[in-house]
Amino acid sequence: MSQTISALHPPRHATSHQTQVPSHGHPPDDKTYTLTFEDNRLLSLLFGEHDEHLALIEHRLGVAITPRGNRVAIRGEAAHVENARAVLLSLYGRAGRGLEITRGEVDGAIRMARAQSEKDVTEGAVRTRRKAVIARTPTQRTYIDAIRKNELVFGIGPAGTGKTYLAVACAAEALMNGEVDRIVLSRPAVEAGERLGFLPGDMKEKVDPYLRPLYDALYDMMPQALVAKGLAENQIEIAPLAFMRGRTLSSAFIILDEAQNTTPQQMKMFLTRLGEGSRMVVTGDPTQVDLPNNATSGLSDALHILKGVKGIEQVQFKAADIVRHQLVGRIVGAYDKAAQKAVPKARPSPRPSK
Repeated sequence: MSQTISALHPPRHATSHQTQVPSHGHPPDDKTYTLTFEDNRLLSLLFGEHDEHLALIEHRLGVAITPRGNRVAIRGEAAHVENARAVLLSLYGRAGRGLEITRGEVDGAIRMARAQSEKDVTEGAVRTRRKAVIARTPTQRTYIDAIRKNELVFGIGPAGTGKTYLAVACAAEALMNGEVDRIVLSRPAVEAGERLGFLPGDMKEKVDPYLRPLYDALYDMMPQALVAKGLAENQIEIAPLAFMRGRTLSSAFIILDEAQNTTPQQMKMFLTRLGEGSRMVVTGDPTQVDLPNNATSGLSDALHILKGVKGIEQVQFKAADIVRHQLVGRIVGAYDKAAQKAVPKARPSPRPSK
């Protein structure tokens, strides 16, 4: 079966026309779509350098893609062809909106197509001053929706899943839209045991190494001059967790990163900083606790105590949600398997003596 679609601009308004054609020796359940794109200027962005984006889609979805001019033929199993069609149309729409298409964006569109069928992956995008941040996995979309709907959200899972990055993006969007008056970003400074006086330099120089990932994410969302102005005027505050005690944060978007390295007392202290008109996101990986002397993690404690509390949502990321290099996901999986094997088996109870 062959189907031809004219990909109008934007592609969500595409129309379709279906015709029956001989299978030419292909399996009877094979399906062929032909997409016709009206704006040739966007095709170089869509296809990628040396058609690398098409090659990635072929490899990940198990289809054959043949570009000819402004047309693309997709052949394969019906379900796979539908996914590939959805990916190409979504990415074409992204290009038409002036947004960048990277290998990571292609990978994200593939993930979303598999889970969401033909939904446009640009729906629900987080729009900041510098870029539109789009969910690359269904869990990321759930996370963004949860942050927008709840006053307190926990994002839990392995590194590379976008927990902190998406939280900072949502904070930048909320500040830009006037939903909050300021952003407060915090992290525990565990590696120095909170005894920052042992480090050289003034207070800012002491804590900056711990907070650098938050700075990096913020600069990715907002122009550098705007970030500098926000920091100078206290509209943006980046501070270690120890500085939060005794404060009430109103009309603020508050993020606590690496929360697995808080104690239960610190976590309770931080959560009770939430003031009127504020939102809070707590991120961390309960499997990566760096607290000394096997101390109890405040994150694990809070997840247990606050489960089911109205207005609080917990979003669990998994290794499949890792959006960094694909090798990162395999590394995390290997460590998880090793950890499971390392768990000692319970010894059988001794037999009673006769």
